[in-house]
Amino acid sequence: MPDAMTIETVRALARKHRNWGRWGATDELGTVNFITPAKIAAAARLVRQGKVLSLAIPFDANGPQTGFGGRVNPLHQMLQDGGDIATGAQDFIPGLRYCDDVVTMPLQCATQWDALSHIYFDGKMYNDRGPEMVTSSGARANAITALRDKIVSRGVLLDIPRLRGTPWLEPGDAIYPADLDAAAALGAVRIESGDIVLIRTGQMRQVRERGSWGDYAGGPAPGLSLTCADWLAAHEIAGYATDTWGTEVIPNETPDVFQPLHCVAIVNMGMLVGEIFTLEALAEDCAADGVYECLFVAPPLPITGAVGSPINPLAIK
Repeated sequence: MPDAMTIETVRALARKHRNWGRWGATDELGTVNFITPAKIAAAARLVRQGKVLSLAIPFDANGPQTGFGGRVNPLHQMLQDGGDIATGAQDFIPGLRYCDDVVTMPLQCATQWDALSHIYFDGKMYNDRGPEMVTSSGARANAITALRDKIVSRGVLLDIPRLRGTPWLEPGDAIYPADLDAAAALGAVRIESGDIVLIRTGQMRQVRERGSWGDYAGGPAPGLSLTCADWLAAHEIAGYATDTWGTEVIPNETPDVFQPLHCVAIVNMGMLVGEIFTLEALAEDCAADGVYECLFVAPPLPITGAVGSPINPLAIK
């Protein structure tokens, strides 16, 4: 277990791993800069079977959101449906009939990426930018659109429950750097610069087996310890994602800072962070064939000024 950690621990890690200016004063990509053309080409060569696995949960009213932080589940409505066709409401159109629909939702209510404009710490977001850069019309810097053609790389699954011999980690269970190294060894993979690391806690399986999301969104959760900041930086990964709502262990290890790893990783490293991924099918597939790496493709929607984006991440083997 780590020693007691406070806001000063977070500040020290932030200074240690700060990438502000590393890729220039105007950079909005952060650690995604580690994904090079050569990295993408090498990742494409990992496709052997033509198998595609979606890592997204359904975007519907049965999602995990409870209203915490103003986040609710998607509201899907039909603008035109079969009733409009049957009742003749579209008879003014020669020949063709159609259905249309609309979705209203917070951009971070289900499987999603955080943009670098999502988190602030000590008054700053990534690359020394202040809160004036995000207004009621959206982000003028570090918006999700900077990543619209960037998220293609090697994906690596680190299956922590399989490592520990349990179906899932319990809320409050922390994952430490030694766990990440051991899970990589279990999968016979080496973490490389530019990788997207997919970290399974099993919480998605836990809530599905109990038949209720409960307090999954915003509540206690297994996740990464703040001590993993050194590991994330040392491996030069492009990003990471988990099957929890916030990626970090909840309750947090710092009583005076909420989501301390977000403050270090997103704000100071410029780290790509994904949340609410479903990793169960991928974990089963990796265990079956012993291959824990894949081509990973997960571009955000290019929503102008957005500080996050829903995604349908694909693991291709």
